[in-house]
Amino acid sequence: MLDFKGIAVHYGHQDVLTDVTFRVNAGDRIGVVGPNGSGKSTLFKIILGEMGVDKGELIVEGSPRIGWTRQSPEPDSPEETLLEYSMRGIPGLSEMEAEMAELEQDLQDPVKMKRYGELQSRFEHLGGYDIETRVKVALGGLGFTTEEFGKPFKSFSGGWRMRAELSRVLASKPDLLLLDEPSNYLDLPAVDWLQKFLKAYDGTLMLISHDRYLLGTLTDIIVEVDAGTATRYEGNLDYYLVEREVRYEHLKAAKENQDHHREQLQRFVDRFRAQATKAAQAQSRQKLIDKIDEARIVLPKRYTNSGRLRLAEPPSSGIEMFRCEDLEFSYDGKRKVLDKVSFNIARGDKVALIGYNGLGKTTLMRIIAGTRRPTGGKAVLGHNVVPGYVSQEFAETIPPDVTVYRNAKNVWDQAGGGPEKNFRNQLGAFGFDENDVEKPAGVLSGGEKIRLAFLRLFLAAPNFLLLDEPTTHLDLDGRRLLQDALQKYKGTILLVSHDIEFVRAVATSIIEITREGIRTFPGGYDYYLEKRDEYASSGAPKAKEKPVKGADQPLTSKELRQQRAAERAKIAPQVKELKRQVENCEKKIDELQAKLDEASKELFNPSPATDFAEVNRLVRTLQFEIDRYTATWEEAAMKLEELTKQ
Repeated sequence: MLDFKGIAVHYGHQDVLTDVTFRVNAGDRIGVVGPNGSGKSTLFKIILGEMGVDKGELIVEGSPRIGWTRQSPEPDSPEETLLEYSMRGIPGLSEMEAEMAELEQDLQDPVKMKRYGELQSRFEHLGGYDIETRVKVALGGLGFTTEEFGKPFKSFSGGWRMRAELSRVLASKPDLLLLDEPSNYLDLPAVDWLQKFLKAYDGTLMLISHDRYLLGTLTDIIVEVDAGTATRYEGNLDYYLVEREVRYEHLKAAKENQDHHREQLQRFVDRFRAQATKAAQAQSRQKLIDKIDEARIVLPKRYTNSGRLRLAEPPSSGIEMFRCEDLEFSYDGKRKVLDKVSFNIARGDKVALIGYNGLGKTTLMRIIAGTRRPTGGKAVLGHNVVPGYVSQEFAETIPPDVTVYRNAKNVWDQAGGGPEKNFRNQLGAFGFDENDVEKPAGVLSGGEKIRLAFLRLFLAAPNFLLLDEPTTHLDLDGRRLLQDALQKYKGTILLVSHDIEFVRAVATSIIEITREGIRTFPGGYDYYLEKRDEYASSGAPKAKEKPVKGADQPLTSKELRQQRAAERAKIAPQVKELKRQVENCEKKIDELQAKLDEASKELFNPSPATDFAEVNRLVRTLQFEIDRYTATWEEAAMKLEELTKQ
């Protein structure tokens, strides 16, 4: 499908890609990995024709329909709705539908009838008849409610626009799907849905990601972009992580031999270049040096910039780190972002906060950090608790024109300071040596910036870490570095992350925020998944779950069972009616789909008595009815799901 042959790209004097050669076959599921700034996104720009190459060529076989996400999605008009925007994922589809409607007015003309048949065949092949259903499924999976489908696209924030852009691309069913960090704008439930959706995608996938969960479950080939080249690994992520270490050792040995040989040649040249009897030999060796420099072995950036991250022992505190009772918060005094929230966090807990965006996760973090005050209820930090907050915008909080040393020293002095030797030891513990400390923060890599952010954080000696999407923009090695440090950390952690493997490795308990309220799970991510599924299927968890209490006295097991039984009895009639609606809609959709299939067959295999205009009107009527019943089914199913959770 795609053949990269010796491609080189230069930005000014910077060599982004020097010799990229690999092939993408139809049906491949490729994960594209590498350090930030190594040229991964450049590959996509070359495929899309947005960027030329300075050397080599890209051969594209056939004319694959390519799906990709634009970075700044904009509506066609101010009135365009979310649903209308998302349905524009297939170029020319709406124009094709309009032309078909026009041709339907006069299908007695053989030329028009032939054109109509061609259009209809292509329209059906592109999935035009069920595009709306696919779009609605994608929008729902990515966190949009059915009420939002009709809202103007321009009314959504940048992150939600990117979700709509992603749904637009996914629903278009392209032959080649290019996804560049698709999980960056998603919350954890949406990442889980995206993984299931892409698992069923049967086209060719190229996925740029640092998310080990997506890479590990969706790709079976890894292309590593680093040091100007691209290396294709014929295996999954686990294979790549092992094999790259083997290749690195071979590369390291080859570089050592090359450097040693060059050093010997250089010594000879330096010693004898001025002697007439040896000048010819020195010149010959200089040519060899030049050839070595042209083919100089470069070690991957991920090894040269890996660094380290050692978190200090947390200061002592009381057993209770944080407690909230009937916590409420509203930005405008009308709509409550948080409502009657009650839970507590104990010393040593490592808690992941899970839920769709917009339900108050970041707001809750800010309240605990003290940058926001609740508008109702209580929010109390425990004895001697010192929170340390790393926000989603941590990189923007570091002055880019200030050196690493001064960025850290300012915080050190504000916290009380101490001997310079102790401060230098702190710099070293976070991977900054004498060559790094005078760098401006603006030139640091993503991994270096987060190490600097954590250094600044820990110079203030916190014992309660509040981490809001700390892995964003970190590469695979940066995420592993942070994960290992947090696993060893003996303090308390509350984190929000869309990286499932990161949450799975760090969190020992889960707090889930839903539209119905908060649920707590005293176990890790896998325990949460197990109990969440049980909760969804039975209406109540089968194992002990810490009930969220609004009162000081906890309910007994018997009282809790009685309460749940009463709640189930109360909503049972509604559940029964919704189940009936769902079943009736499913039955009706099946009947209409069968009629639609028969009508479509008649269009493609007409008899002499076929009335094309009448059959086409029937097709459009049936499709409209299917969409109507599908919308009713979705609404009833969503309400049923909400009641089932209750």
